Order: sequence, then C-alpha cells, then structure tokens
Amino acid sequence: MPALVLLGAQWGDEGKGKATDILGDRVDYVVRYQGGNNAGHTVVIGDQKYALHLLPSGILSPNVVPVIGNGVVIDPSVLLEEIKGLTDRGIDCSKLVISTNAHLITPYHRTIDKVTERFLGKSKIGTTGRGIGPAYADKINRIGIRVQDLFDPSILRQKLEAALRDKNQILIKVFNRKNIEVDDVLAEYLEYAEILRPYVADTVLLLDQALKAGKRVLLEGSQGTLLDVDHGTYPYVTSSNPTAGGACTGSGIGPTQIGRVIGIVKAYTTRVGSGPFPTELFDEDGEKLRTIGGEIGVTTGRARRCGWYDAPIARYAVRVNGLTDFFLTKLDVLTGWEKIPVCVAYEIDGKRVEELPSSQSDFHHAKPIYEYLPGWSEDISGARKLSDLPQNAQAYIAFLEKISGAPMSAIGVGPGRDQTIVIKEFI
Repeated sequence: MPALVLLGAQWGDEGKGKATDILGDRVDYVVRYQGGNNAGHTVVIGDQKYALHLLPSGILSPNVVPVIGNGVVIDPSVLLEEIKGLTDRGIDCSKLVISTNAHLITPYHRTIDKVTERFLGKSKIGTTGRGIGPAYADKINRIGIRVQDLFDPSILRQKLEAALRDKNQILIKVFNRKNIEVDDVLAEYLEYAEILRPYVADTVLLLDQALKAGKRVLLEGSQGTLLDVDHGTYPYVTSSNPTAGGACTGSGIGPTQIGRVIGIVKAYTTRVGSGPFPTELFDEDGEKLRTIGGEIGVTTGRARRCGWYDAPIARYAVRVNGLTDFFLTKLDVLTGWEKIPVCVAYEIDGKRVEELPSSQSDFHHAKPIYEYLPGWSEDISGARKLSDLPQNAQAYIAFLEKISGAPMSAIGVGPGRDQTIVIKEFI
C-alpha cells in the first residue's frame, strides 16, 4: 500500500489539520515529517476545537499511530505540554512514536532566534521566535542535539559543551546577553529523557514494516510550499522542506513508496510573516476575509495577511510537489461577495507573466491580473455533495480547477469534520 502525502500548496494555514483528520479514520499511521512548533493545525470535532503544534493531526483518531519523524525539530517542553493538554481532554496519546533521529530545540536556540530577529530590524524574516531556524542550522552544521542523545548523559554533555562554546560568545559579545550554563540545560533535558523514553523508536524501520504489511501511511507537512527553504519565497521561508521531497527525507520513506500527493489550498490566500504577497488586500475586503475566515495564527496569535486566490502559486505547487489532487478549503468564507477576483497571471515591468517568476525581485514587483467570477449569497455550510452548491459556487470551483493544474477532489464548506464535499476519494 503506497504512502499518501498531504501538504500545503500556498504559504501554510490552508487547513491541513482538517484534511488529515478527515482521512484519520482511513489510515493507520499519520507522520509529521518536518517543521517544529512554529506551525499549528486546528481541528474541529463536534463542538470541540483542538489546536495542534507538534503532534500529528492523527493523534485525534483513536485507531491511528501518530509519528513524529526524523525531519522534525522538537521542543520537549512544548511537546509534553501538548500531550498533557490533550490527555486532560480525554485524548489518548500513548500510541505516539518519536524518531530517535529527530533534533531537539534547546533554550539557546530560542534565545538566539529572538535576539537575531530583533537585531535584523526592518529586515526581519518574521520568525515565531521559537528556535526552529537555529535548531535546523545546528543540524546542518552537525552540532545538533538529537532525541537519542538524551539517553547518553556523557554524549549529551559533550554536545552541549561544543554547541555552547561558540553560542555563548555570540550571545555575550554580539547581543550583550548572559551566557547559558551547560549544567542548567543538561539537568533540564535529562529530566525529559525518562518521560520521553517510552515514545522513542526507529521510525524509519517502523514505517517500512508498516508499508510492507499493507498499512496506510499518511505523511503530513506543516507550513506550505511557498515557505519551503529551497522552493519558497526565500529568504522569507521556514527552515525545512514542507514540499513532497521533504516528506521522503523527513520520514525515511523512499519516493517510489508514495502513491498520491494532495495539496491543500484555500479558496483565497493568506500569509503570516514578512515577504512578497501579490494578491494581498489592504482594504475592507481583506479585513472581511480575515474576520469571517478567523485568520489568526494558531501558534503565533498573529493576524494573517489576506488576499484573493492566486493561480500561478497553485500551478507552481503542482510542479514542485507533483500534486495529484487539490483539497480546496474555506469555500464558505467567500459567501456574500457579488464578484470574486481570481489572480490568473502577473504584470511585471509592463509584461504579462503566467507563472511564478524565479527572480525574487520580479516577484516583489508582481502585480496581480484578475478575472472576476460571479459570487453567491446562499449558505453553503450544509452542502455535502457538489450539486448542493449554488451554480456560481460550482462555477468558481470549476474555474479554479481549470487554471490550477490538478483536479479538486474535496471541498471544505465549514470548519467541522463533516463539512466537506468529497468529489473523489483519496483512499
């Protein structure tokens, strides 16, 4: 049974948590393959709302084994707090499995993240300040701390001493901050070791055995395609690979074991943090989208920037991920507009450009070229099949599908688990 990848096709916050949750009853494993607690998924079940940050969305499905893969960076304090929060609400977290090779976020990563962002001033990236970027930097620099290091106090001390030797110099001499004591970090993280030990395993082997046994494995990304460190709007990106290639490296599952790649895309566009955003709205329409859509970051609490649907971005996501399907979310938010603009191309230096430009400078200067579709006023939150939708809503979906490069296989018409129109089953 090939694995399934589910990822964001815009700048994140597309509704991946809901999509994963819907599939939760039909898969056996849900694997978070990259990112840290700088992302958040909101899942609504009945009258209960769950905000997830590090835990895979599959944690809410009792028959699913939730896995945190090697590509994730973990803040142990945040993870344990999240587990406790769900356990207190009656959610069983005992099946959680954590990769031995996942890297850890430490207090010095958080400190460096915050002081560096302040130091950048107007040039800041817009990070969450949670230490994700510095943790990934240490991973690449080969001075990172992995989950398995927690279980060897001698190795853990050596690695902390090596990392803090340079970082304390930077904190003291560049940022005028206090040094961080090795013993303090060591004591804190050795306490985490015994709490986390029951969850830790060789997840690459586990997932390989699961696939060979015919189990269904869903790989869940955080953030979105345009925040990918290689393929996003660099440098205004995250520090990992939310794209489909990252699903392979972040889980240990080879590309030939993946059968479908589903891109989650909003019926409009949002972004958190700095960076170019051609369709961004600064008027009452933007505020209306933000208010109706509840566009506040799950993790950051920051108001999201809002704009109209951007087809060149969707086509780009199809290319770099090999998307087989789209899951269109939040169509209900567009109810009430007389006309709905859709960006079909850009104008750059007086020329029409159909695709996402590879030049950052060009993308910064891109102006959206819109086509306008008739809107609808009917409440669509109760629609459960395509024919339940108003004709104009159906026409909007058909238009997006035509210009985006992949079929729309599901449509979200509300935040609830059951508020979804399934056109083509994913599994």
